[in-house]
Amino acid sequence: MNSAQPLDVTPPDSDAALLERVEEIAAGPLAALAYRIDQEGHYPLEIIRALGEAGALDPHLADRGGHFDLAIAAMQRVSRHCGTTGFLMWTHQVCALYMAESGNPALTGERLEAHRRGERFGGTALSNPMKALSGIERMALRARPDGQGGYRVSGVLPWVSHIQKGQYCGALARVHDDQGGDQGEIMFMLDCDDDVELRPCPAFAGMEGSSTWGIRLEDYPVGTERLIADPAQPFVARIRAGFILLQAGMALGVAQGSLDSILEVEGQLGHVNQFLEQRPEALRAEMEDLEARAVRLAATPYDTSRDYLLDVLDLRTQGAEFALRASQSAMLHQGARGYALSAAAQRRLREAQFVAIVTPAIKHLRWEMDRLCREDWPEEAAS
Repeated sequence: MNSAQPLDVTPPDSDAALLERVEEIAAGPLAALAYRIDQEGHYPLEIIRALGEAGALDPHLADRGGHFDLAIAAMQRVSRHCGTTGFLMWTHQVCALYMAESGNPALTGERLEAHRRGERFGGTALSNPMKALSGIERMALRARPDGQGGYRVSGVLPWVSHIQKGQYCGALARVHDDQGGDQGEIMFMLDCDDDVELRPCPAFAGMEGSSTWGIRLEDYPVGTERLIADPAQPFVARIRAGFILLQAGMALGVAQGSLDSILEVEGQLGHVNQFLEQRPEALRAEMEDLEARAVRLAATPYDTSRDYLLDVLDLRTQGAEFALRASQSAMLHQGARGYALSAAAQRRLREAQFVAIVTPAIKHLRWEMDRLCREDWPEEAAS
């Protein structure tokens, strides 16, 4: 074994060419920028634009065949060289999913075309809503009907990535009537225009190039042209599994990059590294199993059954845990050279930690799996 190979989805020739182009971008200009992105806060829109030109931002959309496996494979190649850019790619892809599945002509027309080509940029603000809908925390944004078929939204979101002035993100708010009654949720496109206050976030341990901001809204207008779904819950139920499944590309890519770091020093340090517990052969076999599971699940991303969602949640959990173990192993294999701040192995350790805590975090995933299993096995039946 002399290299860690990327996920093989056995694509048609045109898709094989796409993956080759993604690899050229990732191993070339992106790899050269990885340190600046991680530590200096460089926001790599030029890379996202290049990925859009290559056709890597939309293979999961229905009009491209709905190839979630190809989207994951492309994200894996990017994350292998820079976890931050892999994360940005994921936020961009799920934002495209919101637009494409909205059925709103104002979002599915030229606006979607510019987004998928990497000419315009936007992410997702669903961290709080996903946790709120699972009962973990309260919904941060509140909407009230404006009497004209639209809404006014207020509230604060503390962490939203892949945004800046002139960009946008998919968001969700709970609707309350004039008497404070709960009327469900709406999902909408939040344009970061003059009605939106962007607040700087504290410096992170890494991932500084993700352009992450706090958002404050005060009577933000949501007209019909911005609506993604009303009501939102059926829409979220439909896209939730795909939203989570796409993140497998981040976990697999960071783990694959960690394998690269292990193999990089095998010639010099293999004689002593052989005594470490997590060796590349075992890690590679485990990664191949996760890859195969991702390909299988990617065939039916809109399956809303409980068993399918449990399989997706389990894959996402095991992928995050595997990325943590692989990055830790890379640090041990690299030794002191991997502990330098500029070392790829050190950066991947922090990238893997991010994969483990980004929504849905490992603890959120386990919470959700426990909830779903309790629905299937009530206490009365178990006793």
